Amino acid sequence: MNHIFKKKENYLFSISFVFWKSAIEKIISITLRAKIDSLMPNYAANIMSIFSSGNLMKKIKLHWQILIAIVIGIFFGLQFTDYVPYVSWLGDLFLRALNMIIIPLVLSSLISGVANIGGERLGRVGMKTMLFVVITTMLAVLTGLFLVNIIQPGVGADLGLMEKVDHLASSPTSFGETLMRIVPTNVVDAISKGDLLAIIFFAVFFGALITKLDTKYQSFLSDLFNSIFEIMMKMTLIIIQFAPIGIFGIISKVVGKQAANPQILVAIGGRLGLLVITVLLGFVIHSLITLPLLLKFVARVSPLKHYQNMSTALLTAFTTASSGATLPIALEAVEHKNGVSNKIASFVLSLGTTVNMNGTALFECVGAIFIAQAYGIQLSFGQQVIAVIISLLSAVGAPGIPMAGLVVMTIVLKAMGLPIEGIGLILAVERILDMFRTAINVLGDTSTAVIVAKSEGEILKI
Repeated sequence: MNHIFKKKENYLFSISFVFWKSAIEKIISITLRAKIDSLMPNYAANIMSIFSSGNLMKKIKLHWQILIAIVIGIFFGLQFTDYVPYVSWLGDLFLRALNMIIIPLVLSSLISGVANIGGERLGRVGMKTMLFVVITTMLAVLTGLFLVNIIQPGVGADLGLMEKVDHLASSPTSFGETLMRIVPTNVVDAISKGDLLAIIFFAVFFGALITKLDTKYQSFLSDLFNSIFEIMMKMTLIIIQFAPIGIFGIISKVVGKQAANPQILVAIGGRLGLLVITVLLGFVIHSLITLPLLLKFVARVSPLKHYQNMSTALLTAFTTASSGATLPIALEAVEHKNGVSNKIASFVLSLGTTVNMNGTALFECVGAIFIAQAYGIQLSFGQQVIAVIISLLSAVGAPGIPMAGLVVMTIVLKAMGLPIEGIGLILAVERILDMFRTAINVLGDTSTAVIVAKSEGEILKI
């Protein structure tokens, strides 16, 4: 009987979701039809058929829908500049929805995550795994921070985009003030103000203490926050389904502001290319210098043999852009080719798929500072420390979030007090970078498994 009710609930939920998405798409059609018809009467019907072709869009993967939305947004911003206000509200609404889920998503994901990996699982192997996860991810973020400050890919993309951000002025300017800010004086006040640094500290502390409770209370609280996290995941999934519509509004607004001066758009495009180079250079340094040095001098194994054994897993990660989909292949390679025991390989790789996000953390840090540079905002040392900490911690929950790069970048920008509409600047290159950073994530996972296995005295084949 409960199964029948569950099916009915899911069916009604699906109908409700489809109704609201169709309603918004219909609003777009009504809004644009008259405008397009007046300017391009011979092509209006064909153009609008693309917008109204729901079956076609359902067959296209979400990242391709977003890329299409970016192209249409650029075209609309250039050709229908006067009508941008009619669609820009879609981007504003989408960003408000993302803002709405940030705090409960961070709280629930971190509390449930720490509680689930705590207790018995955080024994000697677990503590070693978490230690090397933090070390490798921190090294990746610091690499990205160094490169983005040296190359400064966002400087020069600020033409017409510079704006004053009042919230940023109140941010701590020294490292000591940044450390003090981590511990909130009032948790409720920190939540109401959106102080993510303090919220993250409280969530990690709260989750860790859940593992110290009696079994009865521990199970209750773990189930509670797991349930809240599942709700937030469903909410996030629904909001992300509207990403193409929201991105269309964001891009139209950004391009529309600069339509009178195409040179500005060319400059922004060139800076996006420099952003890609900066991120890829960070990935190269992390994968060819940082991780090999750790494998050679900490684990005392051959980095070259390890990389050769991981080639299939890395290629799978690159093509699928999914750490989860790569897990079985990576597990087989680490266990049978490298000789890591099943106990350590399964634990480290399963945990690593959830928390070890070297590539993602590097990208989020570089992307956030790029956006600050593009808006002409000077970040102090303390503010860049916040970027490092938030990139490190927010990447922990990234794998469980649909369109992880988009949502996690929103969290980082929110924590730094930067305009989250800046996301529109980097979405055009997000997909290709997602493929590279997933490969780096998997490489970090497998390297951590090898290091932990050697620290436990295992004899490996590499």
